[in-house]
Amino acid sequence: MLIREQTEKWELNHLAEFAAKSSLTRGRARPETECEVRTCFQRDRDRIIHSKAFRRLKSKTQVFIAPEGDHFRTRLTHTLEVAQIARTAARALRLNEDLTEAIALGHDLGHTPFGHGGEQALNEVMENGFQHNVQSLRVVEKLEQRKGLNLTWEVRDGIVNHTGPQTPATLEGQVVKICDRIAYINHDIDDAIRAGIITPEDIPAECLRVLGNRHSERINTMVKDLIKCSLGAKEIKMSREISTAMDELRRFLFDRVYIGSRAKWEENKAKEMLKTLYFYYLEHHTELPVEYNFGDEHARQVCDYVAGMTDRYAIAQFTRIFVPSGFRQQ
Repeated sequence: MLIREQTEKWELNHLAEFAAKSSLTRGRARPETECEVRTCFQRDRDRIIHSKAFRRLKSKTQVFIAPEGDHFRTRLTHTLEVAQIARTAARALRLNEDLTEAIALGHDLGHTPFGHGGEQALNEVMENGFQHNVQSLRVVEKLEQRKGLNLTWEVRDGIVNHTGPQTPATLEGQVVKICDRIAYINHDIDDAIRAGIITPEDIPAECLRVLGNRHSERINTMVKDLIKCSLGAKEIKMSREISTAMDELRRFLFDRVYIGSRAKWEENKAKEMLKTLYFYYLEHHTELPVEYNFGDEHARQVCDYVAGMTDRYAIAQFTRIFVPSGFRQQ
């Protein structure tokens, strides 16, 4: 029996009743020969990690644009935190850790430079709008390697439904959706405190009472609640008390950090930069790299290119095109 087949058999015998089993996958868009060692979900995880889009996440904003300091989160460190939290929950619930990890690692591959400000910029210029989760799916289905990564249906479903009103079809996808929120609520508070935008005393007292006073304590409370409420169930959920406290923390972040704070002072400039680059490449379509210049209408190709940029690459291209050489920093 192949190593992969041994793993698939173990999943059938040991994972929870409603967990996804790799041997029962709905498959890939293009049939492939199975690996002797890795299950289909393990292969998906590896493909995501080795993709160019994944590597670019290290230079994409999470919340703070061009922060002065080495310890602020980037889109990559956010992704790794989501994967770690989600795997902890999945293991406790006896769900498929490999599927959970693959979804978590791929969920933000389509995110723009400059965080949600960049997403808003492209949403304003694209005729049919722009959503980073839909773009993440587009990255893995089409843009990587000019033919996509050919991931399994379960991973693609988890990626596109990690945010928004739709519920992922698998429990593993549902775990990632909640753990994404657990991760960013907590690490954005941590980064905002580090930046001096808020203090620990600013956090709503009722949230501290319910969730805990320390960063790690709050994450632990949320994850344990998710596990307790979801064990053996057909859906992933949290208790009313904990989810209410989480929602209150999220509102607090919008009021004090995400909108109007020093963390966002440069966001409008970044948005205008991306819009300017978008319209420039729309008029100078031949300047697009060859890997983006195929198959779709021009606006879609330009959007793919701009959305895929890192913060520093977008700044470099804007400087090269629009800033006179004598004004550039040497």
